[in-house]
Amino acid sequence: MRQGRFGPLITAMITPMKSDGSVNLDEARRLAEYLCDNGSTGIVVSGTTGEGPTLTDAEKIELFRVVVAAVGDNASVIANTGGNDTRSSVELTRRACSTGVHGILAVGPFYNKPPQAGLVAHFRAIADASVVPVMIYNIPGRTAVNVLPETLVTLSAHPRIRAVKESSGDLMQIAEIAANLTDDFDVYAGDDHLALPTASVGGCGVVSVASHVAGRDIRAMFAAFACGDNDAARALHASLLPLIRALFAVSNPIPVKAAMRHFGFDVGSCRPPLCDLNAEQERVLAAAIAPWLATAQTTAAAT
Repeated sequence: MRQGRFGPLITAMITPMKSDGSVNLDEARRLAEYLCDNGSTGIVVSGTTGEGPTLTDAEKIELFRVVVAAVGDNASVIANTGGNDTRSSVELTRRACSTGVHGILAVGPFYNKPPQAGLVAHFRAIADASVVPVMIYNIPGRTAVNVLPETLVTLSAHPRIRAVKESSGDLMQIAEIAANLTDDFDVYAGDDHLALPTASVGGCGVVSVASHVAGRDIRAMFAAFACGDNDAARALHASLLPLIRALFAVSNPIPVKAAMRHFGFDVGSCRPPLCDLNAEQERVLAAAIAPWLATAQTTAAAT
């Protein structure tokens, strides 16, 4: 398994909110430290899981500053600055770079459905504004536009476009990207259930939601695979599937935010139009996270 510049396990971090719906910066700091202590080699801030679409640019910049200060050299901080307006994305990228982040995440423009030539121009403009490596985020299920493998090959000629978070869900496409890009271009799975399959076709890790709960197990899975212990890697992958299913039973990040409340984090609810789990969904989630919660409580009691 090849090594990516941001390490094998990047967590797409949730954004803690106070009871009035404002961003809880103190809890964001505490959560970022926790993630680093539990296997994360990188943290995406204000992505989809971080409720980026409902955060203001000012809130995003403060989150970037806080998380960079919290993790120091323990993990890479990747700022999501992409949007569906190129000019705004470029300006936010410049501002994000001034906070000391280690990378930029640029999601495909959503709603306006640009052709592939428009995607190339959009991502190049963001990369031109950045002083750190840029990761393209391809999630056509949310953006309605698929960043095609041949488009990524074109984009990879830019010296700062160095990675992709692939959330197309298409393993054929992921394999084609890994096969056609150079070794210094990092292919990350964007879906937890495809983390190990993506590694098997040349990927270097995952941008994960489940790592909020099971970061150490995901790191162990990649370590086993890298050492050639495929049986151990498969067993760990299988053990994670019920958790992953529960975390994506309804729109992300509703379940993972609820999960972290069980772990003692004051993350609040999601901003509207997202809503809380109902009682049955909460019951299913609690059962899925129970093994990891018990481990965390035992560890806390021992210290």
